[in-house]
Amino acid sequence: MRRFLIWSGLAVVIGLALAGGGYWAYDHVYARFQPVTITRGKGEIQRLLDEASWVSGGEGGAPLYVIGYRDSPALQTYERQEADKLRAAGVEVRVLMFARPDLEGQARSTAAERATIAELWLTRDWSLYQRWTATPSREWTAVGIPAADGNLARGAVVEAGRQFADRLGRLLRDAGVRPDYPLIIWRDREGFMKACACADARSWVFIRDDLGAPDAIGTAPATAPEAPMTPAQAPAQTLQGLPYPDLSPLPPATGVQTPSSPTAPGTSARPGPTAPPKAAQSDDTTFF
Repeated sequence: MRRFLIWSGLAVVIGLALAGGGYWAYDHVYARFQPVTITRGKGEIQRLLDEASWVSGGEGGAPLYVIGYRDSPALQTYERQEADKLRAAGVEVRVLMFARPDLEGQARSTAAERATIAELWLTRDWSLYQRWTATPSREWTAVGIPAADGNLARGAVVEAGRQFADRLGRLLRDAGVRPDYPLIIWRDREGFMKACACADARSWVFIRDDLGAPDAIGTAPATAPEAPMTPAQAPAQTLQGLPYPDLSPLPPATGVQTPSSPTAPGTSARPGPTAPPKAAQSDDTTFF
């Protein structure tokens, strides 16, 4: 009895360990990268997105919102690797940028970045966004863009962007989305709102699957070369143009072959070859 209890306890411990390990593996390898279907606060989330000043290339189609800040490496990588795939599926990529507030007295944005973000929120200039993101942040000086610092109106626009990001982040946390950037929000083909804190590239495949985007641009599934068709397998329309043989009765053979075409003037027709005489049939054939 004692041995039975020991082995039973050991089996329970091993089972619990396997179950815990399986749950940990499922959560850290698969479940944590899946998007979250928004069921709480989706009306307010949609209102915030509609009222914010996003920028896009104007492709039209189903919108996908990308929210982040300029120096986010994950956001830059996502745009570089995934934006064209989504556009190929008819998705409009809408980008919302904000300037991070200071943290413990340390500035997390530059004056040029704040000026550019204020300009983007006011003008929604897609070409400006392209020039900005194509230039390394340390080299961007925002030449020709009015400063936001010391400008009451433009400073208020920068602060409005921060409040937007803060409010949206709280709503998404309440809905079960882990806080991280870039935040990506879209609706799947059934119309359900989904969100993802997509800092890890392993999350991106779920977005492509939801929106029907390809895994790569300019590739097509390989197909085996077709085997040549036999005349019996050829389609009927290809056989209609083939010449048919002349099945009319042949004329009786004569000693001289009649020319098939008229003789040109000044030339004489040459007699055709004569057919060899047929051998006479023997009369001594016996029939039984």
